[in-house]
Amino acid sequence: MTQDDQTRTELEAAAFRALMHHLLEKRPDVQNIDLMNMAGFCRNCLSRWYQEAANARGIEMDKAAAREIVYGMPYEDWVARHQTEADAGKQAAFAKAFAQNVGPVGKE
Repeated sequence: MTQDDQTRTELEAAAFRALMHHLLEKRPDVQNIDLMNMAGFCRNCLSRWYQEAANARGIEMDKAAAREIVYGMPYEDWVARHQTEADAGKQAAFAKAFAQNVGPVGKE
């Protein structure tokens, strides 16, 4: 099955919106640290990719603006509502997953 570029872009956008709805509305209980540890990406990665895509197209967007788009609210509000403390084991696994998938810890 072949698709024209516009149709492919529309389907990709719909899939992205479905992923965001799932992560933000259906499963806000799933912690970013668990996503990173298991899948190698999290909501913060999605916001970084969104920001990078905007910047690559000449659209100025900072990290806070991209996170607000992805989280549907300011990041600090999301953290206050949904984020829980991670134990030492999860934090160690996160450092490894982050280094493998993003870069040295602290690079965001």
